[in-house]
Amino acid sequence: MRAIGINTWVWTSPLRDATAPEALARVAGLGFDLVELPLEQAGDLTADAIGPLLEQHGLGAALVGAMGPGRSLVDDDPGVVQRTQDYLGACIDLAAALGAPAVCGPFTAETGRTWRMTADERRGIVGRLRAGLAPVLERAAARGVRIGIEPLNRYETSLLNTVEQSLDAVEPLLGGQLGLALDTYHCGIEERSTPDAIRRAGDHIVHVQVCGSDRGAPGGDQTDWPGVRAALDEVGYAGPLVIESFTGDNDAIAVAASIWRPLAPTQDDLARDGLAFLRALEAA
Repeated sequence: MRAIGINTWVWTSPLRDATAPEALARVAGLGFDLVELPLEQAGDLTADAIGPLLEQHGLGAALVGAMGPGRSLVDDDPGVVQRTQDYLGACIDLAAALGAPAVCGPFTAETGRTWRMTADERRGIVGRLRAGLAPVLERAAARGVRIGIEPLNRYETSLLNTVEQSLDAVEPLLGGQLGLALDTYHCGIEERSTPDAIRRAGDHIVHVQVCGSDRGAPGGDQTDWPGVRAALDEVGYAGPLVIESFTGDNDAIAVAASIWRPLAPTQDDLARDGLAFLRALEAA
């Protein structure tokens, strides 16, 4: 059975060393195997603070990055690209120090930036993406960490929305240090079939995030969960299934993730219900 994890964005943002003890105790107390740690700014989390907490609570760790304002690997400004590479380097270093196998996220342009592109313009931007990723992958290789590029829905980016687009864009770099991170929420919007998209990604899948089609707890929603599980089994994905949802009580994260209403009676209920569903799905 795959490990089941949850992102601390379900409860709070940003996660920092000072707030991590309460957050990780909550995750462990609810019965999760793994915590997905979002590093929003370099230095928010340190291995000296987080490592002992993971050991204390018996939790595995996954690490995700956030492409907030001013972050882009495809920007015309070399300074923006360099700062983004430096930030991703900090994510890689933290993951390596914590024993997290990968750093995942939509590592292309600022999340929420959408723009029209001609075919020629897209080819040029894809070329910049490959160039921008190259030194990041070198650093990841040196630290023994993989990078998972996450396709997002059309409202959050116009660059990589589907598995097919993502594989085409990073094809020369695929394998070894680079693969895809899939999120069932985005797949549910952009793919004609989430199970088929998983099969298309195949052994390039680095990490899988899950939530309901409404961004709430997985289970009882429109997602073909038996099909998702079967496809993951077919491609041999043995990594964790991690619930990524968000709280509407934090202004910044509510706006960024478009969380305009409660997705469960409480955030603990969302986590608890999602965990119970995923345990049953894995045991089926």
